[in-house]
Amino acid sequence: MVSPRVIAVLALTLAVTPIARAVDLPRKSPEFTIRMNSGKPLQLSQYKGQAVVLAFILTTCPHCQKAIACLSKDAPEFAPRGLQVLAVAVEDGAAQSVPGFIHRFNPPFPVGFTSDRAAVVDYLQHPRAVIPHMPMLVFIDKDGIIRAQFEGDAPILEEKVIEENLHKQIEELLKGPAPAKGVAKKPS
Repeated sequence: MVSPRVIAVLALTLAVTPIARAVDLPRKSPEFTIRMNSGKPLQLSQYKGQAVVLAFILTTCPHCQKAIACLSKDAPEFAPRGLQVLAVAVEDGAAQSVPGFIHRFNPPFPVGFTSDRAAVVDYLQHPRAVIPHMPMLVFIDKDGIIRAQFEGDAPILEEKVIEENLHKQIEELLKGPAPAKGVAKKPS
């Protein structure tokens, strides 16, 4: 027999847990500003006409570092076909940690930061009450349409398969519009 206390805890958990559903895909990418350590802001719209992989990261997160290492391999290969990779650090103190991150990992693409977490959550259509699993990767086609979006706990980003899966996802993105993919949590 289940105790009344266990039932009460389960009921409370269900009551405060947002119901998950897929984000709206495909969707038009809103404008997003990345602050660069040079002081000059980088606008996502600067890359109109190019496919973009936008990676939201934590500089100290090993999973984020692995994703950046994989994207660092793919960026030079796919750049001639119109791919631009961008990374945005979102943790507290990101302005101070980005230079060391760039020095350590030497990514061949811009890495900046934002202190506006609400803008990130809104951009990703991520529920504010749910802590995101990092990294968060967004795949935007040359027409500015978000075709896929993945949170760090997505199977495509599992450590053993991330390199191969990111490569395949970029190939798909560069082929042009395709059925939407990716799952993120959002309350309904």
